[in-house]
Amino acid sequence: MKFLIIQTAFIGDVVLATGIIEKLHLHFPDAEIDFMVRKGNEGLLQNHPYLQDVLIWDKKKGKLKNLFKLLGTIRKRRYDKVINVQRFAATGILTAFSGARETIGFDKNPFSWLFSKKIKHVISDVAHPIHEVDRNNELIRDFTGDQVMKPRLYPSAKDRAAVQVYKKHPYITISPASVWFTKQFPTDKWISFARQVPANYTIYLLGAPGDHTLAEAIRTGGSPATVVNLCGKLSFLQSAALMQEAVMNYVNDSAPMHFASSVNAPVTAVYCSTLPSFGFGPLSDKRFIVEIQGPLPCRPCGLHGKAACPLGHFKCAYEITDAQLLDTLAAG
Repeated sequence: MKFLIIQTAFIGDVVLATGIIEKLHLHFPDAEIDFMVRKGNEGLLQNHPYLQDVLIWDKKKGKLKNLFKLLGTIRKRRYDKVINVQRFAATGILTAFSGARETIGFDKNPFSWLFSKKIKHVISDVAHPIHEVDRNNELIRDFTGDQVMKPRLYPSAKDRAAVQVYKKHPYITISPASVWFTKQFPTDKWISFARQVPANYTIYLLGAPGDHTLAEAIRTGGSPATVVNLCGKLSFLQSAALMQEAVMNYVNDSAPMHFASSVNAPVTAVYCSTLPSFGFGPLSDKRFIVEIQGPLPCRPCGLHGKAACPLGHFKCAYEITDAQLLDTLAAG
């Protein structure tokens, strides 16, 4: 049996889709499983024990040319099932014309009318919450059963060795950045929290190279704890390996939250404009949600984050207190 899973969206989306790999391997341990990602995200799946190959789509240079080159590769591999987790036309083309014996995807994909099987895509909301991993499971439920499996990443021995030097003392991690302004806990709020962290902890700041300046502001903010800026210094899997043994990991509603879930690391997810009921919350056994304690008429202001607070006050972030974050450190 040969499977191809397609998820060429953002980092967190790829992590959440790894639950499909886990479940396919459980039910078809001898199957060949391939996974397709956008260029830049392939590091998430390095050393994955259940994957045969990772296909990479370069969207930035020759997007369409590379798309059709991938289609040729996919057709040659003669997959039994192609499972498309996305709802966009480009991956719909790959799925519909893959030549696979069965093509599966969500009904909101423009090319779903050509799929062998289309699954209703249900948007999660407060009244009817459904996690992304449950939604993804619907794509394979009819031939694997109801059980939903958590996402998982596999840091290698080298990844673990690379971060061992940072594990000499009790530590927490903070992943302070987000692509979206209204999903990101403000810098001055992170600084205020860091100042309250007891001095016996080390604080590691995690993120991409572009997050270095933000992290420097937190590092120099006057915390009694030792604060180390690791933004841009660790790979995805090294970051996950460091998070795994932290006393607590503090994240926004963003990809690092899913890193924590993927290695079952303790996590505190800070929600500003978005809600956990949107279906992308933490899945670790030890998990905490921090958000404003009372209702706010303008929250949520949308399904995704925004470039700025539409009303200019950003109360959904600024009314979160240091004590709320410190309570989860004590609980961890």
